[in-house]
Amino acid sequence: MLTNYEILETIEMITHEHLDVRTVTVGISLLDCIGSTTEETAKKVYEKVTRRAEKLVPVCRKMEAEYGIPIVNKRVSVTPVSMIMNGKGEEGVIIAKALDRAAEELGIDFVGGYSALVHKGMSESEKAFINTIPEALSVTNKVCSSVNIGSTKAGLNVDAVKLCGEVIKRASEMTKDRESIACAKFVVFCNAVEDNPFMAGAFHGVGEGDSVINVGVSGPGVVKQALSRLGKDADFSEVAETIKKTAFKITRVGQLIAREASKRLGIEFGIVDLSLAPTPVIGDSVAHILEEMGLERVGGCGTTAALALLNDAVKKGGVMASSSVGGLSGAFIPVSEDIGMIDGVRSGSLTIEKLEAMTAVCSVGLDMIAISGDTSAETISALILDEAAIGMVNSKTTAVRVIPVCGKKAGDNVEFGGLLGRAPIIDLNQSSPKVFVERGGRIPAPMQSLKN
Repeated sequence: MLTNYEILETIEMITHEHLDVRTVTVGISLLDCIGSTTEETAKKVYEKVTRRAEKLVPVCRKMEAEYGIPIVNKRVSVTPVSMIMNGKGEEGVIIAKALDRAAEELGIDFVGGYSALVHKGMSESEKAFINTIPEALSVTNKVCSSVNIGSTKAGLNVDAVKLCGEVIKRASEMTKDRESIACAKFVVFCNAVEDNPFMAGAFHGVGEGDSVINVGVSGPGVVKQALSRLGKDADFSEVAETIKKTAFKITRVGQLIAREASKRLGIEFGIVDLSLAPTPVIGDSVAHILEEMGLERVGGCGTTAALALLNDAVKKGGVMASSSVGGLSGAFIPVSEDIGMIDGVRSGSLTIEKLEAMTAVCSVGLDMIAISGDTSAETISALILDEAAIGMVNSKTTAVRVIPVCGKKAGDNVEFGGLLGRAPIIDLNQSSPKVFVERGGRIPAPMQSLKN
């Protein structure tokens, strides 16, 4: 039973410290939607998504009103679409349009799962499907896409990475009149997880049930305020303990919403993802948590250690609060969506090299990084390979969501709007990795894969 103090504390976290449920995501299997033609498949996909997620938005709005807890996004994730194409990957855009129509009708924010899992190899259909991603993201508003190009067990599929670099460049060009926004809806993974509720990388894994509720809860501002009250004299053991206790409280909010949504929607409860996902709003920054620990500016020496402590403490606190913690739980470090990260890049303290080092200990990887529009496809592919190697060797999920903004160069700024925020164009090393990337093939799995 909640005490009066706990109730008041939760109200304070919501009203003044930006605590919210970042997303309630309904995962839906499309494996029973495969038809004899792509048009028939698209019709079945539209009907199933609209039927299963019909009540998602009204139920979430009712819970917001009853509990006073903001639910920022209502989303759907689906089975990786490449798996239901029946060998006709080149026709994937038809399915993307059906998903977008369903999303518009339901009033949801995004639908994820226009995805392919090619970590060990690519069929011709999968290759054709991946080539449709730029068009699919440029002609739809709410569809998000991902490709898993590697894993600790399989190694890295360099041919798929090379193709993804080309896809990102084409997606940038096809939406150059909209600040290359299609790239913000596409992410390349190593060790992708099947129960991630966050976009752009959410998809409904084949190991999941027919439908499932996954909730992502966030509260960087709550953690920052807790550390502020702790003071500068506390040692790191006290810092870690404070973060753990705060993460516990945040996760309990997510657990409440997840179970209630599951009951009201009649859909199985999956996981609570406790990821500290920042927004451009002042007071809702992961970078500011790190600076509250004593860093003068995020990106300076000590940043990676501070982030490692934060990520670990968040996971430990979440596990104590729920037996169903999953997804990507930890701390996200997207540049454009975090005012502190933006300031770090603008000041020169936070570079692409430091961001890469931070991804070794954060929740995911290089996220919402705006780069010069003339960056080559090979450079983008090499950036993906670097990040994927960190994930492969460390048995963790890593990802790259990078946006080459047409007409922009290092030092310029770009505005994406909404939760996607704004970002300075970050400088990249200009030495060419062309020969390296064009070797192709597969980087073998590391020794860590031999665990059977």
